[in-house]
Amino acid sequence: MEIVRVYVSRTSAGRGLPLPQYMTPGAAGMDLFAAVEQTEVLNPGEIKLIPTGLCLALPQGYEAQIRPRSGLALKHGITMVNTPGTIDSDYRGEIGLILINLGQAPFEINRGDRIAQMVINKFARAEFTETDTLDDTTRNSGGFGSTGK
Repeated sequence: MEIVRVYVSRTSAGRGLPLPQYMTPGAAGMDLFAAVEQTEVLNPGEIKLIPTGLCLALPQGYEAQIRPRSGLALKHGITMVNTPGTIDSDYRGEIGLILINLGQAPFEINRGDRIAQMVINKFARAEFTETDTLDDTTRNSGGFGSTGK
């Protein structure tokens, strides 16, 4: 397994909170913590930007994907509006989490709560070449359920 060094700085709101953490040895995603100053209530249907208090310097050729936590989604209907969110290697601002409550009850977000996860990925850049035809495949243009349930 490749280890990638990611430099982290904190905003004043992020001081005292843990750095992103893998919670198990086999975890692909690291938990991110809420850097709210006071309890935030996310009402059903409401969208809020929740700070993490973290800024990253990713190596060139890498991105960080920000994803919802499955337990919050299942138990409370808490997910992210733009999932996965992408943190580019040249972005140096604070990571903010755009959360939405799809559940039936208000949800409290407290300082230090684990509210999202982050996965570091290597990526390739594409170079496009225009053509009049594409090669045939078994699937061709079939989509939106064309391969079955």
